[in-house]
Amino acid sequence: MNFINKHLFILIINLSSVVLWKIEDDKFKCPKVREIKNFDIKQFLGSWYVVQYYASSEEASSYKCMRAEFSLSKENVNEVTMNFTYNFIDDPINEMIVGNITWKIPLQHDSLAHWVHAEFPYEEVYNTYILDSDYKSWGLLLHCAEKNKSPRYLSSFIMSRKKNIGNNVISYLRDKLTRYNINLEYVFPMEQKNCKLYDGDALKISPYLAAKKAYNKKHPL
Repeated sequence: MNFINKHLFILIINLSSVVLWKIEDDKFKCPKVREIKNFDIKQFLGSWYVVQYYASSEEASSYKCMRAEFSLSKENVNEVTMNFTYNFIDDPINEMIVGNITWKIPLQHDSLAHWVHAEFPYEEVYNTYILDSDYKSWGLLLHCAEKNKSPRYLSSFIMSRKKNIGNNVISYLRDKLTRYNINLEYVFPMEQKNCKLYDGDALKISPYLAAKKAYNKKHPL
């Protein structure tokens, strides 16, 4: 390889590295996600405790007692609804918040583990992926929202059928999140102590209402 060709080769490699870095570091687009294969959605349905939580917009834990329940729509088998409850850590009256969100399972997708936000008020694209689950004990979800001219919003739930989960499982699931440029420093444990059970009197809030309707704080999704 002569001098010119050698330096041209080095230049191409360097330029390729820059392009790849830009793609990998794109904060406006959702990452390419590898969801769980051969996902059995019926085994995944039901109640879960959120035992660790991540949101790209938060640098401190704001929530506790977060729980989620997944169900299929009776009217449309291609729709999944998640009803969830949570409290704010610094709420002096420890009031429970209730929310819900619905996704469609696109028929053109090969996987039942990739859901797309179904409700009209949300702007642009909101994807949810089930990254992994053994169905009976633990599960890992990744949510990603894209909005025009705004950084993407990433959030994730590490979930368990019980309040506690083994450290080895936590480590295994947290490691999966690093593939999507998630800083594990901001994946926070979710306290599940002193939690009220839902009795119908909780403050109900839609994912689309301004956060100020819930103590001037952000909605977890």
